[in-house]
Amino acid sequence: MPDAPDPAVAAEQFRDDFEAVRRQVARVIVGQEAIVEQVLTCLFVGGHTLLEGVPGIGKTLLVRTIAQAIRLDFGRVQFTPDLMPADITGTTVIDEQEDEQGRMRRTFRFQPGPVFNQIVLADEINRATPKTQSALLEAMQERSVTVGNETHKLPRPFFVLATQNPIEQEGTYPLPEAQLDRFFFKVLVGSPTRGDLREIIARTTGAAESAAEPALDAERLLAHQALVRRVPAADHVVDYAVRMVLATHPKGSIGGKGAESFSTPMVDKYAQVGASPRAAQSLILAAKCYALTQGRPSASIEDIQRAALPALRHRVLLNFEAGAELVDSDAVVKNLIETLPRDAG
Repeated sequence: MPDAPDPAVAAEQFRDDFEAVRRQVARVIVGQEAIVEQVLTCLFVGGHTLLEGVPGIGKTLLVRTIAQAIRLDFGRVQFTPDLMPADITGTTVIDEQEDEQGRMRRTFRFQPGPVFNQIVLADEINRATPKTQSALLEAMQERSVTVGNETHKLPRPFFVLATQNPIEQEGTYPLPEAQLDRFFFKVLVGSPTRGDLREIIARTTGAAESAAEPALDAERLLAHQALVRRVPAADHVVDYAVRMVLATHPKGSIGGKGAESFSTPMVDKYAQVGASPRAAQSLILAAKCYALTQGRPSASIEDIQRAALPALRHRVLLNFEAGAELVDSDAVVKNLIETLPRDAG
């Protein structure tokens, strides 16, 4: 049985590989450093990502580039209203073969769909019907797909990176809360700056375009995911993450009458439903990943605060009053980051 790797050596290898992948992505993606870091954080902890942004700003290119930089099998599904669940998961087909006696024999064979790739791009996921969207639920949570009476395991590692357009709502189907909750981070992709746009033009209209080269393989990525879970988080850091999640629930909405509440007046006024326990898991895992990338031995409260926006923005459901006053979930989460006490005292 091989000896366990030295923790310090493993942590250094983690940082080196994270930076190597980041550099390869930067050869193709101009700017967007924070966006790239958040997506890579999801990959290095084994979580799924929802990318939201207007068309033409490189969401699909980012996903393709990451797949190239990590040497993973890549599959793309273009979500449309007529897409069926079997178009994603696969279906059972009939094979006809002639036996030794010249008789035709029929056998059933499972034909895997595009979800049987290590990185799956669910492009414009909100354009498909809820029935088709739900085909990803089992895949995202259980890493398996059930077709008929058979359950098929998905490859490891397995990531869903979904995109959606926030401005074209006609003919779309908003993702239900149960599916949103399965995304580790929701990442908002903004438009490029003046300088970035000039660099994009220079790279894409010249004689040759840059391409990412493999900097990491699936086996080492799985080892890094295991390492993240071994990073310690002190009790006060875990408690801060727990209180952060509980604070997203309006007063009196959980725990019954007289239960301790951590919500702020802003949460009580605008929040309808708070974040689930998966949000606390995302905060802790992201904080451990941030600690590793910065060479620190354990996660900190600052790491939790850094992960709060992408981990919570899609898990806090606002009420009608928030919509009427143009208050979004980012404002509510930022309020918690600014006001939640660092200690429980």
